[in-house]
Amino acid sequence: MDRVAFGRETGVSRETLDGFELWRRLLTETNAHTNLVGRSTLDQFWQRHAMDSFQLLDHISPDVKRVADLGAGAGFPGIALALGFRDRGQAARVTMVDSVGKKVAFLRKTIEALALDAEARSVRVETLDPAEGFDLVTARAFAPLNKLLGYVAPLLKNRAQGLFFKGQNYRDELTEAGKHWTFDHEVIPSRTSDGVILRIHEVERAK
Repeated sequence: MDRVAFGRETGVSRETLDGFELWRRLLTETNAHTNLVGRSTLDQFWQRHAMDSFQLLDHISPDVKRVADLGAGAGFPGIALALGFRDRGQAARVTMVDSVGKKVAFLRKTIEALALDAEARSVRVETLDPAEGFDLVTARAFAPLNKLLGYVAPLLKNRAQGLFFKGQNYRDELTEAGKHWTFDHEVIPSRTSDGVILRIHEVERAK
């Protein structure tokens, strides 16, 4: 997949495509001296990173206003979501959280360059305040589901939901998490890989 194919697949505006292209260039330039993503994956940016992240928008309600992206890294999916929200005229703010300073520095540079309604915080995810009222929590390659639910359970109150990328072993993760948590979930096949997206809500510690 390249820029043209991504634009055809998503139907985004030329301005949004330009935003993705600028993000790709900034990532390539920064990754040359600061390891943000595997270098071999940069050649697959449009499919492996951009499209993989952008597909979440198909499963996000137009009512969502506050999004927390945990372990945001180089902005997958946080930057893609912020670009997508703007493209479809949705007033949603994305808070990207990462404990690695160099990644947060890149995120802040990218957010500023793209003039996105977003922020990047150099904090640990467990310090996020549930009172901020996040409607949606996302994570990609952040932690095994059992551990991830420990982080997000306080945030997934008041009908908030989680959308989490998982690989082929998602069934094992669901089984293990089910020993410690009760939760509602939906398995959504990924459009870009043999993995899935897990939609999770109503999370409680098992008694």
